[in-house]
Amino acid sequence: MPPRTARRLVTAAVLAATLPGAASCAVGPERATPVGVVAAASPAAPAGSPSPAAPVVPARVPETLSFTAKTLDGTAFSAAALAGKPVVLWFWAPWCATCASQAWTVAEIAPKYRDTVPIVGVAGLGEQKAMKEFVTEFDLAGTPQLDDRSGALWRRFEVVEQSTFVVVDRDGRVVHQGFLDGESLTRQIDALARG
Repeated sequence: MPPRTARRLVTAAVLAATLPGAASCAVGPERATPVGVVAAASPAAPAGSPSPAAPVVPARVPETLSFTAKTLDGTAFSAAALAGKPVVLWFWAPWCATCASQAWTVAEIAPKYRDTVPIVGVAGLGEQKAMKEFVTEFDLAGTPQLDDRSGALWRRFEVVEQSTFVVVDRDGRVVHQGFLDGESLTRQIDALARG
């Protein structure tokens, strides 16, 4: 065998041996397919179709968010749908002056954080008509407002005065319960959103 041909064969053999190892290093944090094992091919998607999404794994529902209620407009509400996200529960009453002053802040920041840190109002200690008027007056219709005239949620969270914020982290732990002024509420929600 001529020396030139022998060098080409040796070079080809060295490349063949090192390329699979080099390719697996470029994979990143995911596991590379072990050398010698052929990965199963994904079925080809028709041209122009979106790539298949990863399966959605539902978040574990913590005890804190294991409740259902009705909104002031009569819609069914399940807090379990918020599992895996930080959540702010705002306990308010329609005749409460402090609640009215906080309503402006809630109305302002709730739309910005709707998908990352939902704010859910829990209306109590009043008549439904007054609660609905409060929501209209302070432009709170964009956030869920639960009708808790029976006080079930107030008792569940041991809320004894309005206005009370119950801040729940993404694991379902209560990280704050009590009063928050507008600035503190905004800071708290911003920190949770950056989480």
